[in-house]
Amino acid sequence: MALDILGGIGKALELIFTGDPELYGIVSRSLLFSGMAIVLATLWGTPIAMLISLREFRGKSLVKTFFNSMIGIPTVVLGLLLFLAFSNGGPLGFLGLLFTPGGIIIGEAILVTPIIISIATTAIEAVDPDIMNLARTLGASESQASIAVLKEAVNGVLLSNVASFNRAIAELGVALLVGGNIAGLTDVLTTAISRYTARAEIPYAIALGILLMVLVFLINLAVLLARKAKWILTIRKFPQWLKRHRLEAER
Repeated sequence: MALDILGGIGKALELIFTGDPELYGIVSRSLLFSGMAIVLATLWGTPIAMLISLREFRGKSLVKTFFNSMIGIPTVVLGLLLFLAFSNGGPLGFLGLLFTPGGIIIGEAILVTPIIISIATTAIEAVDPDIMNLARTLGASESQASIAVLKEAVNGVLLSNVASFNRAIAELGVALLVGGNIAGLTDVLTTAISRYTARAEIPYAIALGILLMVLVFLINLAVLLARKAKWILTIRKFPQWLKRHRLEAER
């Protein structure tokens, strides 16, 4: 058994380093589908987060609790609901999204929307309220003042995007039930791992598992380095800002 596992790992590494086209085709589809899902979820999730965090309204706590709770929704449950909605007899069957890349992208976007809204809302609420008040005092409109606050919360928003991408690329239920795991069209890393394991094609399953873990690690590392570089740049600019502030005060 141990020799079989080692042999499978060896063949998996061979597939990775020889650039197996089937293997990397699956990887590219996973990156494309998850990336587009994050873009969609950010486009509609960020304005919702700004609305929740910057406005006071009845039921605000209930809305925040709802999105926080939806973070943990089982992907297989959401996948089933979307399958029923996108099927021919469902309310959205006329869109023809079932077993298509578009169906996976929309499904994953819906899946990660609560993550983006919850984390971004927390980040925006943590911004000093004086920033928005100062922007208004300087003549900024409500939208401009809101954007100023959003800029201060950019690290939190970025964190929500990274967390959402990790959730999207590693989920199975939506991609399997909505996409159908069609080879060369809708199969992604997680569904392909399941398919190859069922076929006893273990080297391919191991190779995809390794690539999935490496992708998640590299993306998180890149974001960490980017945030660190931004922090260093801010520190370097601080003396210049302090000098300019003193000169303005002397005037």
